[in-house]
Amino acid sequence: QVQLVESGGGLVQPGGSLRLSCAASGSFFSIHTMGWYRQAPGKQRELVATITNDGRTNYADSVKGRFTIARDNAKNTVYLQMNSLKPEDTAVYYCDAHILNIARTVVNYWGQGTQVTVSS
Repeated sequence: QVQLVESGGGLVQPGGSLRLSCAASGSFFSIHTMGWYRQAPGKQRELVATITNDGRTNYADSVKGRFTIARDNAKNTVYLQMNSLKPEDTAVYYCDAHILNIARTVVNYWGQGTQVTVSS
């Protein structure tokens, strides 16, 4: 059983920073691309950033220059450093990982989500 557990969300003022973490646990062979998505009330889930297992990154235009994605392969963990936060960044943030599980199948797993609220 593979699980993704997120942490680090919360309430922050505009211009502030937060760091999200997501750790994969359970039985699996390897983790391929990991990423972060977000969903604001009344909107569709959207890509925030992704990172491959060799460190290549991709960002949504709305977060470029403010957010940084990173991963620690030894800890099976992906991070999202969010700086210069804006009210429009308010959303539930979800971790995503493409994992080669013990059935030798690559499956897209999701975390349970963590709330980020940017407000004064």
